[in-house]
Amino acid sequence: MLKSTYILPDLAKLTGLETIGVLKALALANRSLAELKGRAASIPNQGILIDTLALQEAKASSEIENIVTTQDELFQAELFPDGPDSPAAKEVALYRDALKYGFTKLNQFEGLIPNSTIIGMFRLLKQRDDGFRQTPGTALKNDRTGTIVYVPPQDQREISLAMDRLEMFINDDKLSPVDPLIKMALIHHQFESIHPFPDGNGRIGRILNVLYLTRTDLLDIPILYLSRAINNSKGEYYRLLQHVRDTSEWEAWLIYMLQAVNETAKTTLDLIENIREQMATTKHRLREEFPKLYSQDLLNNLFRHPYTRIDYVQQELDVTRQTAARYLDMLAEAGFVSKHQSGRHNYYVNDRLIALFLNVAA
Repeated sequence: MLKSTYILPDLAKLTGLETIGVLKALALANRSLAELKGRAASIPNQGILIDTLALQEAKASSEIENIVTTQDELFQAELFPDGPDSPAAKEVALYRDALKYGFTKLNQFEGLIPNSTIIGMFRLLKQRDDGFRQTPGTALKNDRTGTIVYVPPQDQREISLAMDRLEMFINDDKLSPVDPLIKMALIHHQFESIHPFPDGNGRIGRILNVLYLTRTDLLDIPILYLSRAINNSKGEYYRLLQHVRDTSEWEAWLIYMLQAVNETAKTTLDLIENIREQMATTKHRLREEFPKLYSQDLLNNLFRHPYTRIDYVQQELDVTRQTAARYLDMLAEAGFVSKHQSGRHNYYVNDRLIALFLNVAA
């Protein structure tokens, strides 16, 4: 049987983590994160950010696992059950659903992230009903060479015990005096090293990052676009994960994760500011050009659903289908949205908002 050569550390007993380099990176990350939290609150409908940014995070996180889809496939899959047959788009949507499930449970459990929530996210993401690994044989391999680079714990009892300890570390703030951002980096490394599930560990681990930041009030809602930064330096991410296992040296890993938070917070901050400006401009134009048509609900619809359809407007504005169709056609003629057709369905795209997402992806 395969045997792990890495002894999982007791995270609560780690010392010497807050080096000068780590503290410098920590100060920058905390400053950027605080600014992001404050700016996000300026968007009047927080559901707009949760829905749109969660889907972008899902797309970026899935790309790390080589699950690649386009913005068009992604949003069309959201619109129509019989839309483009894109397995990748469906997997990305499941990631988004797992993130939102975790956030819902976080609120239900008053700021706790128990293992039941982590297992629930895995089941939703992978559409299966099991949980932590039951059988040995798991090994992480180099995608290019096929050689084994790391063997996680193999015994079922060892995996469950390790996850119980991690659960306690996540939820008991008195166990470690270090800053929550440092704890997030420790939690992520430990989770990926336990590798508790048969599949989907990378994506669940990245969801856990943003849920933990929300649990510790560094964010109000889970909107940090962290997977984009990791995806842009994927080789370094995996190298540093293994470097800690090989050397028990944490500084480079902690600095990497803190820099990713800083970079991501700034990117997300710019994106939110651009969304806010677009909403203000669109609101002004709607009031000027269509004063009888304008409502806050209509504005929210156009930004909560970058790809929208008649049904959405009908339901969210509480109008007839005929009225909803007339509204959207008027907006398309005026250039607020563009009108498209998929099979028998019409849909309408907020092209300027989509351009923001494409710019971040680029």
